[in-house]
Amino acid sequence: MSVERFEALLTPQGRELLDYLAAEAVPANTTPADTTPGYPVPGYPVPADTALRLGTQLRARYPADLVVDALAQHELRLRARPKFSRAMEMFFTRPGLEQASAEVVARHRSGRYGAAGQVADLCCGIGGDLVVLAEDHRVLAVDRRVLAVDRDPLHLRIARANADVCGVAKGVTPVQSDVRDVGLAGLDAIFVDPARRSGGRRLRAGHSEPPLEWCLGLAGKIDAVGIKAAPGLPHEAVPPGWELEFIAIGRALKEAVAWSPALATGATRATILPQGHTLVPEPGPPVEVRMPGEFLLDPNPAVTRASLVQDLARSLGAWKIDDQIAFLSADVPLRTPFGRALRVIDSAPWNQKQLPARLRELDIGAVDIRRRGLAGDVDQLHRRLRLSGSRRAILVMTRVQDRPWALVCLDLERP
Repeated sequence: MSVERFEALLTPQGRELLDYLAAEAVPANTTPADTTPGYPVPGYPVPADTALRLGTQLRARYPADLVVDALAQHELRLRARPKFSRAMEMFFTRPGLEQASAEVVARHRSGRYGAAGQVADLCCGIGGDLVVLAEDHRVLAVDRRVLAVDRDPLHLRIARANADVCGVAKGVTPVQSDVRDVGLAGLDAIFVDPARRSGGRRLRAGHSEPPLEWCLGLAGKIDAVGIKAAPGLPHEAVPPGWELEFIAIGRALKEAVAWSPALATGATRATILPQGHTLVPEPGPPVEVRMPGEFLLDPNPAVTRASLVQDLARSLGAWKIDDQIAFLSADVPLRTPFGRALRVIDSAPWNQKQLPARLRELDIGAVDIRRRGLAGDVDQLHRRLRLSGSRRAILVMTRVQDRPWALVCLDLERP
């Protein structure tokens, strides 16, 4: 879409059409739970037959290009509802929506910028972080201005439109430019979200445009810098003194953020949203490795990526079942927001031939298979089990003290 065609959506006629679609073209299978912002719930696109029927009807009343663009925008709004509370009023492109953080993540991240008055949002995209950073002047009573920079004219125009939707446009200064060419004088803090896709393909962790090295170098000019990154970013990619935070929504690991020394609170951190639970390193003795106990804990992926499994174990009084495996164990239930608690009902060396009979003895009719540190074809195993019991269990394929092992567990969080 060109900027000119996007501007047509902002005209009274364009807004009338979008409002009509919002009222008439929301799929019937939508429920309130589907629209909770920040949760990894898939969107609900308009069915193809509905879009075709609507397109035919609407072209009799509106210009054809406007109808095409409004239908595309409406579908993006539907897909954006899990990320944004005001998605049905905002504007998107498909790449911009994919790159944008969920609103709940942006709000968590903006807390690091505290009382910063002049903040730059570099590579601002469609403005998901921008509007939250700009809103903080009301929430924190901070006199804040946000410099919004993007070299894509369409994304920058959409960011301005979204700032207007959220009532913060007066606090935003848009600049179309390569972020490497923008003057940084007078800024108190920077947030940068470098592109991690090129030509429609996702770049390897640590690769971005502009490069991570350039982003890290911003801290040599402005002390307070936050850099959004893929959750696979290696720890060694950030210099000493920086913090690497891994953020999950529920159990879905979403992204990493590198915080410069001025904003860092430790070497690493795991954060679980939307509740805001956070785990940081706690020095202590090595965690003991023992045979599995009555209970097992599957740590949240954010904890694993943050290399905080041992820290979590010490805080819970748990032990590891293998030096190289993230599962923790104990003889009491391990209740924590940083992992999923399981009760072990069977523990034995891995024996795939005997496994179906053993599961039938335990009255297991369905299993979720989790493989950690043990090779195997999960789909093929599912087909071969042929279970018929009344209970659902979790089959853990893993290693215990470097031996292939099977653990049959019940989820303590499931009724």
